[in-house]
Amino acid sequence: MNTLANKVALITGSGRGLGKAIAERYAALGANIVLNYSSDRASAEEVASNITAMGAKVIAVKADVSKVDDIKYLFAEAKRAFGRIDIVVANAGIEMVETPVTEFTEEQFDRLFSINTKGAYFTMQQAATDVEDNGRIIYIASSTTAFPVPGMAVYGGSKTTPRYMVDVLSKEIGYRGVTVNTIIPFAVDHSGIFAEEGSYPELRKSLIDSCPMGRLAEVEDVANIAEFFASDLSSFVSGQHLLVNGGATQ
Repeated sequence: MNTLANKVALITGSGRGLGKAIAERYAALGANIVLNYSSDRASAEEVASNITAMGAKVIAVKADVSKVDDIKYLFAEAKRAFGRIDIVVANAGIEMVETPVTEFTEEQFDRLFSINTKGAYFTMQQAATDVEDNGRIIYIASSTTAFPVPGMAVYGGSKTTPRYMVDVLSKEIGYRGVTVNTIIPFAVDHSGIFAEEGSYPELRKSLIDSCPMGRLAEVEDVANIAEFFASDLSSFVSGQHLLVNGGATQ
């Protein structure tokens, strides 16, 4: 059985969705948790309550990953509270779909790249400095980085660039025993743009039709891989990008 006892895991964007699922999975495995949120304090506090009930220690830190000083503050608070950081998951991000190339605005472009690209880059940069030897750095990408989807040029582009940094960083800090990997989830049901029942029906149908298993991913499917990449089972797996998409072709 995997165990993360005595480990400290920092997960950006962990007040809901995938980040919440990963934080709660790590807590269930014995890790102490650093939650991060940018505005929704109530959701973060609810997750913190769930984690406390599991017997793990937890702090929730408000920080906007599009701001480098906020990222530095987040990591400093984590080390102040727990003295170390063993696992970092760069998960925070926003989505934009059904927006053709001819229609996206400069403001939309800047917002997505500020959070999804800049945020992931500087989160992983800080992780490279602060994570313990033999630690884990995990980037949450999107299957749009593997299969281009109409209407998602900006979103997919913003999630693609950090994958390159994963490759580089895995080579630069591998000598410390630190692994750096990417999880590439398919569209996730009950999360993100599909958090609300009935949202984006045409896109949902198109995605499901492309998947041999006939469904979208669930947060637990992604948490399963996050567990693997955080555990000792993946100690010799680094610089990898793992699709979690049920064999989908979109």
